[in-house]
Amino acid sequence: MHLGLVTYNLAGDWDIPTLIKNCEATGFEGVELRTTHAHKVEVNLSKEQRQEVRKRFADSKVRLMGLGSAFDYHTPDQAKLRKDIDGTKEYILLAEDVGATGVKVRPNGFPKEVPEEKTLEQIGRSLHELGDFARSHGQVIRLEVHGTGTSFPPNIRKILDVADHPSVGACWNSNASDLAGKGWDYNFDLLKDKIFSVHMTDLFSEGYPYRKLLTRLNESGYTGFCLAEIQPSTDPVRVMKYYRGLWLAYQGLL
Repeated sequence: MHLGLVTYNLAGDWDIPTLIKNCEATGFEGVELRTTHAHKVEVNLSKEQRQEVRKRFADSKVRLMGLGSAFDYHTPDQAKLRKDIDGTKEYILLAEDVGATGVKVRPNGFPKEVPEEKTLEQIGRSLHELGDFARSHGQVIRLEVHGTGTSFPPNIRKILDVADHPSVGACWNSNASDLAGKGWDYNFDLLKDKIFSVHMTDLFSEGYPYRKLLTRLNESGYTGFCLAEIQPSTDPVRVMKYYRGLWLAYQGLL
């Protein structure tokens, strides 16, 4: 497995040179660039600017593993749904141009006026269309386990089953809802064959079984990125070094 960083929160105000410098200094191997943040990797970049971003990462030890969008597909407004799908396609093209491997998307809850099963099916159908588009551009879609109700892993499994696409998988998000229902192990087993990326918050948290998560990921043969999504700090490099140390120690590698 590989350790990386979600630029949401800790690195939200870093430009790309700072991001690369800090990741290289701390042994973080990759990044997921969150939209709207200071590194400004957005769809309005010119062809030349996209190539510059690609080259900066290619010339570094840090892999641009993905882009983190805020697109979701649960809305009952079909015009907005089409706008979000088309916007995601633009983002996929950006990911291809800058050398990323995929785009993170999310469900963000259930509209009260729509039956839940219908919403899950709509999200799944949207992701199938996006999976086809992503595959044709060498990308994957990573569905974040996110949103009130939609973050419950059995619901994410239903979405992925409807999507039924090899280029669409889950971004495990280390939520409290992972422990709900039949429990953490059951919920992990529902998604383990479709985990494309992992988000982790503070590893010191006693409320989440991070050691078990890393053990089960290794046992399942997962070789992707585990991405730290942690709060800002006045001493970020030191925090990142401690984070990597704990990540290694939980796996018995330190």
